[in-house]
This record gives sequence, structure tokens and C-alpha cells, in this order.
Amino acid sequence: MSASHHLEHAALPGLAEVRTAAARLAARARVTPILRSDALDVLAGARLHFKCEHLQHSGAFKFRGACNAVWSLDETQAARGVVTHSSGNHGQALALAAASRGIPAHVVVPEGAVRAKVAAIEAAGARIYRCAPTQAAREAEAARVADATGATMVHPYTDPRVIAGQGTVALELLQGVPSLDMLLTPVGGGGLAAGCAIAAQALRPDLTLLAAEPAGADDTARSLRAGRRVTDFVPDTVCDGLRATVGAPNFAVLQACGVAVLTVTDAQVLAAMRLLWRELRQVVEPSSATVMAAVLAHPHVFAGREVGVVLTGGNVDLDALPFL
Repeated sequence: MSASHHLEHAALPGLAEVRTAAARLAARARVTPILRSDALDVLAGARLHFKCEHLQHSGAFKFRGACNAVWSLDETQAARGVVTHSSGNHGQALALAAASRGIPAHVVVPEGAVRAKVAAIEAAGARIYRCAPTQAAREAEAARVADATGATMVHPYTDPRVIAGQGTVALELLQGVPSLDMLLTPVGGGGLAAGCAIAAQALRPDLTLLAAEPAGADDTARSLRAGRRVTDFVPDTVCDGLRATVGAPNFAVLQACGVAVLTVTDAQVLAAMRLLWRELRQVVEPSSATVMAAVLAHPHVFAGREVGVVLTGGNVDLDALPFL
């Protein structure tokens, strides 16, 4: 295992690292609004507090982790740039974060990625490299680029600096609504779910932690049931941001913090996406609508509770809206 690869699985962050990330992001990331809807509360039979990360820079929570990683590098490291593999939001976020520091960003993009997201990565100033649409191909090409350029690898969800940055979402949500008794995020690779679990458990050990996952990419749910990571599956879901296999450090955190996963179908996700547009007037991408879908699909879990619901991203390809 190369040194750079080994760094990806460095010590997991704790609350101190999440707080440090929050201080780093204070001048650079948005404190996103927390929205409420009486109509959605009635539908859900619960009080829902929507943390609007689709209104974050780059249109997704990913900017937090990417920005924390970029600004935590020392000058020498930073000058050599950063590299990652991403089909969308993380690549765009890393490109924007790198631009904010005036350093190069290299992004490996798998064939078949959403066109609008690839265009956004390029627009943010990154250099794009193509690869086959497999995890192995993504990692191999990113490692090649890192070796060739000396750039620091910033993994989309296993990098501890990224996990700490994503944890600032929970920090803000709990500051804004101290009365929460549940926190619900989507889960794909698990950077957000793990970061939020680390922060929430440290601040509010009594909080119920939940994650929403598409049935067509339910590796986290299966992994938690099996007690080990289940990695041999081919994702089949409209939620392009949640097709990644849950990361090893991320899974360890979800297990340790007792996060429960609720699965939802693509049909439920698209219905939730329409509903959020109709009642909240917010356009979110399918991956993001999983949380609303989970609330409606599992009403007994949420009945009468005060729920923090993280809307993760709004980078929708408007020419390919799934419900058109």
C-alpha cells in the first residue's frame, strides 16, 4: 500500500476535528438555511427541519469536505494540487475549493457520468481525466495522476479531512434546532453520514441517527445486517450520487454510532423529489430526495418526532428531469 493510499485511512476525525473544520469553513462555506413546511409535517406526522445543503457552494454539501481538505494542506503540499475521482458533486466541489486557494485540481471521471455534472467540474477549473466506470478503474487512474503530478489525493468519502468537513452539517443543524431527536441523511460512500454521526454522537448521544439509501444500491443496509462490508453488488438506481460502495472507515463509524438505514425505491424517490418542489419550492437531485422518501415510506419510525433532514444536493440535469 503506497503512502498516499495509506493516508486515506488515517485516524478517523472526532468532534475536535469537526470543530476545526467549522472554523476553517467559516469564511468559505455557506451556513445553509433550515426550512420548515407545515404541509410536509402533516404528511409525515412529524416535525421536519430541512437542512438545505443543495444551496451550498457548488450545489451540494460536498463543498464542505473538499474545502476543509484543501485548506488543511500545508503550502508545499497545496502547491502541487489535489486529485480525486468523482462522477459529479465531489469533483466539482474539489475544483471550486482548489480554485479558492489558487491551486490545480485533477478529477478522474468515469464514462457515463451525468453530462451536466461533468460540465460543472470543468467550469470550476479542474483538469478532467476519463476512465472506465468501475471503482477499480477510478482508483487506478487517480493513483496514476497523483504519481505523475505529486498532487494530494482527496478521496470523496474516506478521507478524514473530508469526513470532518461533512460533519459540520450536523454541527450547524444542532445549533439551529437543539430540540432535534432524530437526524436523517442520505448514504452512499458514507462521508456525510459518518461525519454527521461523529459530530451528533459527541454532542447528543441520545439522538437517533438514520440514513436513507436507494433499494438499488443498498450495500450499507446489507453491510450493517451482515456485520461486515458487502462490496459485491452492481448499483441500479436513479440516485447517481449514491451508487458508491460505503467506505471502510465510514462503515466503521456507522456501525460504532448505531446508525440505522432505511431503504427506498426509485419511484418513492422521484415522488419525494416532486413533493419537495411542490411544498418547499426546492429543486433537489434524486440522491437528495431519498430522505423525504424515507420519512414517507417509514412513517412509524418518525411519528411525533423532531427530525433533522439533510437535503444534500441540487445539481439536477434540467434537460433530463426524471419526472418529465
